[in-house]
Amino acid sequence: MSTERRMLLQGSILAFAGILTKLIGFAYRIPMANLLGNVGNGIYSVAFGIYNIALTLSSLSMPLAVSKLVSSRLAKNEAKNARRAFWDTLLFAAAAGGVAALVLWFGADALEGVYKEPGLAKPLRILSPTTFVVAFLGTFRGWFQGHGNMVPTAVSQVLEQIVNAVVSVLAAWQLTRVFAADVAVDAYGAAGGTIGTLAGAAVGLAFVVTLFFRSREPEGLQEAPAEDHALIYRALILTVIPVVLSQTIYQIGYTLDDLIFANVMASKGFLKEEYQALQGVFNTQYNQLVNLPVSIASAMAASTVPGIVSASVRRDRRESHRKITAVLKLNMAVAIPSAVGLAVLARPIMDLLFTSLGEKEALAAHLLQAGSSAAVFYALSTITTAILQASDYMGLPVRHCAVSLAIHAALVYLLLRFTNWGVYALIVGNVTFPLLVSLLNCRALSRELRYRFKPGRTFAVPLVSALAMGVVTWCSSALLHLIGCPRVLTLIAAIVLSVAAYGYLLLRLHCFADRQLLELPMGGKLLRLSKRLER
Repeated sequence: MSTERRMLLQGSILAFAGILTKLIGFAYRIPMANLLGNVGNGIYSVAFGIYNIALTLSSLSMPLAVSKLVSSRLAKNEAKNARRAFWDTLLFAAAAGGVAALVLWFGADALEGVYKEPGLAKPLRILSPTTFVVAFLGTFRGWFQGHGNMVPTAVSQVLEQIVNAVVSVLAAWQLTRVFAADVAVDAYGAAGGTIGTLAGAAVGLAFVVTLFFRSREPEGLQEAPAEDHALIYRALILTVIPVVLSQTIYQIGYTLDDLIFANVMASKGFLKEEYQALQGVFNTQYNQLVNLPVSIASAMAASTVPGIVSASVRRDRRESHRKITAVLKLNMAVAIPSAVGLAVLARPIMDLLFTSLGEKEALAAHLLQAGSSAAVFYALSTITTAILQASDYMGLPVRHCAVSLAIHAALVYLLLRFTNWGVYALIVGNVTFPLLVSLLNCRALSRELRYRFKPGRTFAVPLVSALAMGVVTWCSSALLHLIGCPRVLTLIAAIVLSVAAYGYLLLRLHCFADRQLLELPMGGKLLRLSKRLER
């Protein structure tokens, strides 16, 4: 199997797992969102915004960092040093995860006051030990990813999400029932929803640890001189810090929006129930849907790192560029139609899935229509950041994210303070931030890696195909609704017809060359279908 095909296959496995976990996430968030209500969702989403920052600082960078350290040593046939680096990284993860857990636990009350979110401390204290567990989980996943094996990560993600879904819904239901008469019932419900996060992470960790200790050392390991621990930690820190900073800036963008929004809206005289409900809609319904295609970008980013690192070590620019082209094209071929589909089907999706929205249903649909393009820019910024960091340009994405975040924060604050846009100001910021990061990253790819973009097949063909698909989606949905087709069947039929139309146009317009089609899963069938369409 060629390296490109292996990379795409592993990326497809991880992308499929990402889609499946997102679908499971949607499935359990629907009843949980209906259980918690808009205020409870507001508390839950703000707690997760803070938790994600702690997670990023302590462990979210570990899979990428460990993958880079391990794959670079394996590329030099230093398998024992790769394992040595892994064990050193595990100690680092324990320390970082422990500090993050303590900060969340003891700082929960202070954060509740800063964010003006009564009840926020309860879910934060449940989330605090989760950071410790996920630090270990990320390190073990990075070990397997460094070997180019995405299956353990994919399976553990699915297991983690299944347990998370079941426990979260049951715990949220039980706590809202037990504390139904308590004034803090929304906070208890949000806390119940976070219990599943801890349970899921623990199950995922148990799976990868079991797999790690049951795996055997390969024969004929390189007897290279043992690498000094100090050098390993230096390489780890030099790898982790830029990754942490870039990913932290992404997460800060979300929680900074919560902080600015709550404080500005409170200063304008809005009641906390009003702005908490708006935060709940933005963070729960809008962000959950927009982040679905972004999960594919994250999966492709993780699968890309080992191959690009290996090509970089061998100084093989041609191979590196081939990998970059393949992953960019596949990424945009998924993200662009996803954004169009979300915009066109926004209202039926909200109407069908989130029955507790009530009078906020129209707002949720309008937010999704206005901000669905963020999915494309977040996907592009995520994958280009991973490419630059895998190519040893670790600091560039950090600077790009910092500049974009500063512009984003100023824009959101000014719009909230001096206009009546309200929650739509968050949409503007949510689109402009990844757009700026994407533009800066793409410029760096051209300048530093001397990579030449292929805008026609990478961006234009998916966009034209997606716009035509959007027309098919709208017409089929309107027609089925007009003849009285049930809502569920209307949505499913519209999606199936849209996927078929988009796939046809993508092949007909030759988005992928014959060789690239063969590298995709079921590539032979896709190539034969493409040839039939040309007749």
